Amino acid sequence: MDDGKVHAGNGMGFFFAAKTPPGQRPCRPAEKKVHALETTIIMKKGSPMTQWTEAEKTRMPSILKTTLEQIQPVSTHWRVKARNHLANLAIPPGSLGELLDLAEKLAGIQETLKPSVTRKAVVTMAGDHGVVEEGVSAFPQAVTLQMVANFVAGGAAINVLAEVAGARVVVVDMGVCADLDASCEGKVLPCKVDYGTRNMTKGPAMTREQAVMALERGIRIAGKLVDQGVQLLATGDMGIGNTTPSSAILAAISGRPVRDVTGRGTGITDDALENKIRVIERALQVNGPNPEDALDVLSKVGGFEIGGIAGLILGAAFHRTPVVVDGFISSAGALLAKSLAPASLGHMIAGHRSLEYGHGVMLEELGLKPLLNLNLRLGEGTGAVLAMNMVESAAQVMGKVHTFEEAGVVRGGSQEPNRNTLAVS
Repeated sequence: MDDGKVHAGNGMGFFFAAKTPPGQRPCRPAEKKVHALETTIIMKKGSPMTQWTEAEKTRMPSILKTTLEQIQPVSTHWRVKARNHLANLAIPPGSLGELLDLAEKLAGIQETLKPSVTRKAVVTMAGDHGVVEEGVSAFPQAVTLQMVANFVAGGAAINVLAEVAGARVVVVDMGVCADLDASCEGKVLPCKVDYGTRNMTKGPAMTREQAVMALERGIRIAGKLVDQGVQLLATGDMGIGNTTPSSAILAAISGRPVRDVTGRGTGITDDALENKIRVIERALQVNGPNPEDALDVLSKVGGFEIGGIAGLILGAAFHRTPVVVDGFISSAGALLAKSLAPASLGHMIAGHRSLEYGHGVMLEELGLKPLLNLNLRLGEGTGAVLAMNMVESAAQVMGKVHTFEEAGVVRGGSQEPNRNTLAVS
């Protein structure tokens, strides 16, 4: 159903989380059942969700391993075939510029000279972050939950822009620090790993097991959407304070100074920015994430929605489906995905370059060139869906533009044009 609206059911096998009983804290209540991905996990007061159910023990630990082992590089054979086909289109050589490069990439991913990306979905993953206790955001944590409600109501920027792109919006609760109310039932995928991450300045943001859960839930979402016929995925995020773990991930993996990869996020002041830099530096010092181990980086300084985004990208690559990566937070997920499975990079398309300081460095680390540069810094998947029509245009060029022979057009430089043909100069 490609109507630009929020849909969460459609046979995906998800169940909605229960509401927080009156009088309990919204974050980590005394005992909650979170139904997600056909599993039930019990969370006890004061402890992270480190124990897996029997179902997860027998089924889920293999998902990440299997996915990583089976992701294949984009087909060089099909890229060469596509390049040769594009060179024979009835246009001056290279006249459609980077659109032709994108068309070649799509042909390589889907292994066809007629790639199709008409059925689109943007997956906007939401999660909260314990590090907001350190004053790293201009907005209170409650805004995450409020924005999820706005996504469901169809009133957010991502809803409007996705409708223009003809993309379905899939909203996912990866770790919102509260239970969603009844208005979200059936409209948000309840994949909550926990009620927000821990404050990473005091220890790991999550356990290693939780990091695996976040990745595997993203992988499964990608698989279910592809099974439903989605041909082009896009990443999106919502989480107050999530530029902080994103900068921490980039600094940890790239080895760059925190100051060089940290920006103002939601528009914090100069003093708040200096505090944010100190907070990230402290988190890295306290946790010492191993740059050679993406799971370690995610667990120590990441976020549940960032892990979900990384998993979504890995799932897309596993299913040979192109995925448009949004801005800074999504690119942090992309960096983790690349670290876990380098071949996944070939399936990624950088939708845009964010205005957020450090995103240029992120794209450099990924080796991706963005399609757009509109000074966006909203997130949600907005830059990715804006780029979706460009991706579809590239696919249509590959599949529908006539060759010189089909069009009866003489190639430039031909000395003997046929009757009833036009020459391309």
